[in-house]
Amino acid sequence: MSVRKSGMIACRVLQLLFIGLVIAHVCLDWSHSVLWDLLPLVLAYAVVTVANRWGGAPDSPRVAREPVEVAPPVTGRWSALNSPADRTPSHGIHAHGQTYAIDILAEPAPGQRPAFRWLWPLARRPQDYPAFGAPILAVADATVVRASDGQRDHLSRTSLPGLVYLMLVEGSVRELCGTGRILGNHVVLDLGDGTYAAYAHLRRGSLTVREGDRVRAGQPIARCGNSGNSSEPHLHFQLMDAPDPDAARGVPFVWRGIGVPRNGETFEAPAGTPALG
Repeated sequence: MSVRKSGMIACRVLQLLFIGLVIAHVCLDWSHSVLWDLLPLVLAYAVVTVANRWGGAPDSPRVAREPVEVAPPVTGRWSALNSPADRTPSHGIHAHGQTYAIDILAEPAPGQRPAFRWLWPLARRPQDYPAFGAPILAVADATVVRASDGQRDHLSRTSLPGLVYLMLVEGSVRELCGTGRILGNHVVLDLGDGTYAAYAHLRRGSLTVREGDRVRAGQPIARCGNSGNSSEPHLHFQLMDAPDPDAARGVPFVWRGIGVPRNGETFEAPAGTPALG
């Protein structure tokens, strides 16, 4: 088991210990200061901070890799968010192999995607977003090593109250429950040469592949959804050096014919992108 995966497991155990101590303190009327109950929580965040940085620094010679060129995972007009072209780690942490991850949002026409609202509506149906149900494609000839699509597609979190709820409540619970709850419905492909592609937040019931299947570049493997730790329907895509996101380190990528779009940049992914090699 890798140091990073061990750290993530230890963090979740410490978080559960903190919850247990708080419940016991209230139920058993313990006399010691409640501040002692916070010790496991402090240790949990210390452990996860070390685990997130262990072997994951993008400028470390030991883990530095050239970007891997793959085909785009979508077709049509999309925009980028949390792009590694602007910073690494792109999502602020190295955890879950997401050092070079990117989020992309469908933008078929200006104004078609509902905008963020400060107060109202609190949430929207996933069907209101053009990304929901968009085909997701294999980026290379590969083997499916992980495939999960049983989680629900929830409402958007695109208001200020919804976003606060996602960050402070829902996100913390999902972190405690493990990587699968953060990714939501997801697929991991083995591209060969120690490189794996992960697709997250897919639509429930939309996967067309199972573990062990062989896929070709450009083949539809699922549809975009809003499952897991997601504020609105979008695709979270990343390359990693292992199939388990808890143990993996991120690998830089470049999409053929597109590159790596910057935050807010709109790009067009053509249909029928040629396969690698």
